[in-house]
Amino acid sequence: MTRLDPTITLEDPFTRHSATASVDGRESQLPDRAESRASRSARRGLRAEPGRACDAEPSATHPIAGLSARAEARAGSRGPESRTEKGPESRTESAAGTGPGRFRGDFAPLAPRLYLDLVDGALAEDLGQAGDVTTQAVVPPGARAEATMLARRPGRVCGLPVALAVFRRLDPDLEVREPRRDGDDVGAAEVLLRLRGDARALLAAERTALNLLGRLSGIATATRDLVRRVEDLPARIVCTRKTTPGLRVLEKYAVRVGGGTNHRFGLDDGVLIKDNHHRLAGGVGEAVRRARAAHGPGVPLEAEVETLAELDEALAAGADVLLLDNMPSERLAAAVARAVGRAVTEASGGVGPDTVREIAATGVDLVSVGWITHSAPALDVALEMAPLASEPRRARRRLVG
Repeated sequence: MTRLDPTITLEDPFTRHSATASVDGRESQLPDRAESRASRSARRGLRAEPGRACDAEPSATHPIAGLSARAEARAGSRGPESRTEKGPESRTESAAGTGPGRFRGDFAPLAPRLYLDLVDGALAEDLGQAGDVTTQAVVPPGARAEATMLARRPGRVCGLPVALAVFRRLDPDLEVREPRRDGDDVGAAEVLLRLRGDARALLAAERTALNLLGRLSGIATATRDLVRRVEDLPARIVCTRKTTPGLRVLEKYAVRVGGGTNHRFGLDDGVLIKDNHHRLAGGVGEAVRRARAAHGPGVPLEAEVETLAELDEALAAGADVLLLDNMPSERLAAAVARAVGRAVTEASGGVGPDTVREIAATGVDLVSVGWITHSAPALDVALEMAPLASEPRRARRRLVG
């Protein structure tokens, strides 16, 4: 059985070992996993309850499902100006974390099975058929090194377990000290990881690990900054399906680490009727009626609307959630007033650091933001290495974080 370390195993019920990659002249087995319905269910574990590893069926933390229940509970009871289901106190308690610089909000750690395929694919892409030919020419076999991973800019850390999996894939005996964890806010030049191991493996894994860590930390940082701008308002910041192909599970995890909430993971999570569906069905009302007839009341049904007339049509047809697309603030407020107690409201379009607060202040339940996953700048992270004197294997001791 191929192992990353004593707690992370590459082989699982969905694994078939077949592919290989060359690392400093050695062939390393890379698993070829056939995704089954069961593994898709495991992938959906991204929405596990806080504090639980994401390796089970989806929980009720889906924003649409949860907010639909809230909308029903408050039906007719109050208007948008008096909604108090989520205020600054709850945000402050969640974001307080466990100490300075630590955020321990509503996110659960990812189960390794959700990212090990991605790690193997990324390494195979970078190593190619011959491996790291530069390192093989410059660094002698058996050389050992110590490496320090650090942030060059302030931000929120996300993706350390994934980065570690990259290094451990090439050096299972890697020694690790982790001064930081996912969800920590760090300053420039702060150390994220300290590593000791095979010098060739560290160099071969460096760029893949930094790419993933920088990408995910950038998303977490951008999400955190938006969440902070509306932390005293009821609205939640949610992501979209505008993710990098192949990275969705990680990028949506990064949104949660940043304090945001995940929207649909995929097309099979719920019904979202967009403008092209309107056109093909003959109108938003007809599209909603067809979807409701096909799926019944148990599937969350959201409809995109651009005008108040379309909103009234979607409500009359039984939409649970209204996606208010590119509406100015005055129209958003009017839409919320019409929908309160009848449907969840979600604002979309034109959301940025300078506009998010004005949009959230209209009373919408959700503010969806596509750019936090497709355009957030990566956090600048680096790896600095130094040689280690030769030491017998038996003399090495595992560093404890």
